[in-house]
Amino acid sequence: MMHTLVIAEAGVNHNGSIEIAKQLIDAAAVARVDYVKFQTFKAEKLVTKEAKQAEYQQRNAADDSQYAMLKKLELSQVQHEELITYCTQKGVRFLSTAFDLESIEYLHSLNLGVWKIPSGEITNYPYLKKIAQYGEPIIMSTGMCSMEDVENAINVLLKHGLTKEQITLLHCNTEYPTPMQDVNLRAMLQMREHFGVKVGYSDHTKGIEVPIAAVALGAEVIEKHFTLDRTLPGPDHKASLEPDELKAMVDAIRNIEQALGDGQKRVSASEEKNMTIARKSIVAAKGIMKGELLTEDNLTTKRPGTGISPMRWEEIIGTKAIRDFAEDECIEDEVKVKVKVKDEVKGEQK
Repeated sequence: MMHTLVIAEAGVNHNGSIEIAKQLIDAAAVARVDYVKFQTFKAEKLVTKEAKQAEYQQRNAADDSQYAMLKKLELSQVQHEELITYCTQKGVRFLSTAFDLESIEYLHSLNLGVWKIPSGEITNYPYLKKIAQYGEPIIMSTGMCSMEDVENAINVLLKHGLTKEQITLLHCNTEYPTPMQDVNLRAMLQMREHFGVKVGYSDHTKGIEVPIAAVALGAEVIEKHFTLDRTLPGPDHKASLEPDELKAMVDAIRNIEQALGDGQKRVSASEEKNMTIARKSIVAAKGIMKGELLTEDNLTTKRPGTGISPMRWEEIIGTKAIRDFAEDECIEDEVKVKVKVKDEVKGEQK
């Protein structure tokens, strides 16, 4: 059975508090996600001091600039190490996204084994080159990207040491929250077909239905923001799931994985017992005398399916009754009788 990798994006929803970060890890562990992901950056390395906030950041955070907002959301190296230890204790894997070259080097020293590239860095050549040179698998979001943007980024990764087998592309829309009409989930399938890589989906919609649909379409990775409380101040809380919703999403994804099956049409073990109950047999529509011609006037089909299958209708019509049949009695023919007798003899021999 397939296993969809679920990344719970804590991001900066810790609001700079190590205790809130640990509570987020607790919630992620209860939801049984694969990874809980944070963000690693130095504000001065990430943005200029004059960089304006996005509209959604202006709505949800009280700072004038990205720099002022991000400076309060940095995690120190000591805090990273504390959170990694805590994740290990809680049985969930730690992951973080680097947003500058220095942070890439630091995350590499932590031996996480996989990289998550955010949509905003997909046009950052030095960033892509540095990560690719480590030769480890990457998961790359593609929000705000054209197919050409994605192709250019893949080419950088391939040029500097990665193979297509090491690349997973996440379809994504970088608006918080994403309007349903802008999700365009089928674009995930276009990328899989065009680039020949694994695909998944990073979701910024409200609710859990779109990531579940993505899994049904073949997503191998799902990423979703979550928070302890959507009413908390901060840029990403309002577009995040709360803990009970995160758990509901993961539970639904695991159900969908089972429901997808192996793609081979067959009678399942659970339904086999219902076949004779739900299907029909050829029965007498009224009393029939031995030797009487069987016709569409004196035959019909009714449950249970313990007699001759109605799929033999044309074969039975026009033959003669081998004995008397009461109304509603299953019709038997010579073949049916021989099988019945054979089964009875087998029963006696036992």
